[in-house]
Amino acid sequence: MKPIIIFVLTGIIAITGCTDQKPARTSAPTEGTRFVMQKEILKDKIMGAWAGQVIGCTYGGPTEFRFKGTMIPDDHFIPWYDGVIKWYYDNAPGLYDDIYMDLTFVDVFEKYGLDAPVDSFAMAFANADYMLWHANQAARYNILNGIMPPASGHWKNNPHADDIDFQIEADFAGIMSPGMVRTATDISDDIGHIMNYGDGWYGGVYVAAMYSLAFISDDVNFIVCEGLNAVPEQSSFYKLMADVIRWYDEYPDDWKMNWFQVQKKWASEVGCPDGVFADFNIDAKINAAYIIIGLLYGNGDFGETVRISTLCGQDSDCNPASAAGIIGTMSGYSGIPADWRIGLDDVEDMNFKYTDISLNKAYDYSYSQALELIARNQGSVSGDSVDIRYQPPVPVRLEQAFTGHFPAEFKDINQRLNTTESEFEFSFNGNGFVLKGGCTWESETEYIGMIEVYIDGEMHEAAEIPANYSIRRHDLTWGYDLTPGSHTVRVKLLNPEEGSEIHANKIIVYAANEEERVTPGISVNGKI
Repeated sequence: MKPIIIFVLTGIIAITGCTDQKPARTSAPTEGTRFVMQKEILKDKIMGAWAGQVIGCTYGGPTEFRFKGTMIPDDHFIPWYDGVIKWYYDNAPGLYDDIYMDLTFVDVFEKYGLDAPVDSFAMAFANADYMLWHANQAARYNILNGIMPPASGHWKNNPHADDIDFQIEADFAGIMSPGMVRTATDISDDIGHIMNYGDGWYGGVYVAAMYSLAFISDDVNFIVCEGLNAVPEQSSFYKLMADVIRWYDEYPDDWKMNWFQVQKKWASEVGCPDGVFADFNIDAKINAAYIIIGLLYGNGDFGETVRISTLCGQDSDCNPASAAGIIGTMSGYSGIPADWRIGLDDVEDMNFKYTDISLNKAYDYSYSQALELIARNQGSVSGDSVDIRYQPPVPVRLEQAFTGHFPAEFKDINQRLNTTESEFEFSFNGNGFVLKGGCTWESETEYIGMIEVYIDGEMHEAAEIPANYSIRRHDLTWGYDLTPGSHTVRVKLLNPEEGSEIHANKIIVYAANEEERVTPGISVNGKI
């Protein structure tokens, strides 16, 4: 019989982490290893997880997407003072979108139990009052139009499938699954596929796994490396994280050199139509790289972790929020330095906008959900302690979006469909396209444009294009996996109304391989 190893956690254990180019399992706990933890420590860690997110999000808020494709200079002033968190709560509550998005799913568990079906999460998310963007908004549109998960997040239905969305919302899955990594990744499967697929999903799987591991180890290298074992090695997400780990070994004292290596090799966007041929990059994996650059080079120091993850740029509020949440889990609320917790007590009883959940409620909900999951997964809850049975990560299934699609060309077209002109067409050479655009209406936002899209004379789709920004279609139309070659797309507005307009702004074309990326010019209404 295999011996049972018990770790009594009045503090936390340290486990050696990365070796060579990939995570090592040799020093990791084995399946079923027991971690006995005092309940007060478990609660403290859950509080640290949520508080860390708020701190990281607040600190990085002023720089979000203001530094794209470049690091934030060391001397760039980022304010941090007693009252700054309260200021954002009162004046810019949308900053905390990655937290109130998390809390949507926490709330569903609280209301309907741990066996709530995925459609409950999908409908709560789709009908919430908050604004959404990218993969989230594309999924909301899909759900409201009858395309339910996992199809709502699939890349052929969602051009933003590789974006950061689930990565910034997956914290809850790890927080409610202390030391039970596979439970965290199982939760991430159903909910993550509401809005993402492939690398976009893996971002959430990885973040949830790191949170789960942060309950049972205070070794950041172990958390980063062992957590990556939840992601398939064949995926591009895994390969980028493994590169960051390898470059950390090569440049252990120079996070900026690591950042440069990431930029040189991985900065080109493939999926997100807003990032192709642009310096804007909301791709999950490159922003996940910035999370673990902060974790590795921060080396367990809360402030350095937040600072470095922020200075990497791009989504510079969400990345330090995830990194700080993981470090906050590791250290516990009580271990977050006082100068970083300054002002938190002013907001802990304030509900996040669009929710009836405060930080104090989030602490309590995640704690009760964690206790139930511990008991469900061969552990036990008794007296003043919990007995957690460790679940090592195993790779989730392999899936990759946009395979065989290489960005080849884009063009600003500025076409308008209205009562004067109700259709237009464009031609291109490739195997896929995205047409960006939307709908406007001069009076109220009740108008919904109805379009038909034809590819090479055949009906491709009929779609609603709402003027209401909350339920908009993020992109006008798209098509992937077309036969490589020349294609003509015709877009027709079926219900023009005075004062309404469908606007088509930009075409992105994909080629089937890198050699075909230089293509003939896009023709719009017969003009190059």
